[in-house]
Amino acid sequence: MRTLMTLAAVLVVMGLAFWAYRENYRTQAVLSHMESVQRETAGLRERLGTLNAEWAYLNRPERLSQLANRHFEQLQLLPVTPGQLLRQDQIAYPMPRAVMEAGTDPFASTLPRPPGFPPLKPRPAPETAP
Repeated sequence: MRTLMTLAAVLVVMGLAFWAYRENYRTQAVLSHMESVQRETAGLRERLGTLNAEWAYLNRPERLSQLANRHFEQLQLLPVTPGQLLRQDQIAYPMPRAVMEAGTDPFASTLPRPPGFPPLKPRPAPETAP
């Protein structure tokens, strides 16, 4: 009986040693993968910084003005004037479905059309299911 218990204890210790060995190598593989991901992330962040700097350089107002002047014949770009800008309360957002189905426009009287904009087209009445 004693021999059987000793044999069982030896087998349990060997099994635990094999499990610890495998877990050690799995942990090392995961740590190695994590380090490679961190290196890749650092490289991507560096690249993003470079791209942001290039974007800022290419979008300098004096450069864009020169390009607009140089290619005016092709693009016909004109400077933005304050009359072309709208306030947020002047923007006609899409109506919610429930309001459209009701057939009323609660914002019709509160949103004046900016000067130079065409009048609103009448909306067709929503079809009702029988």
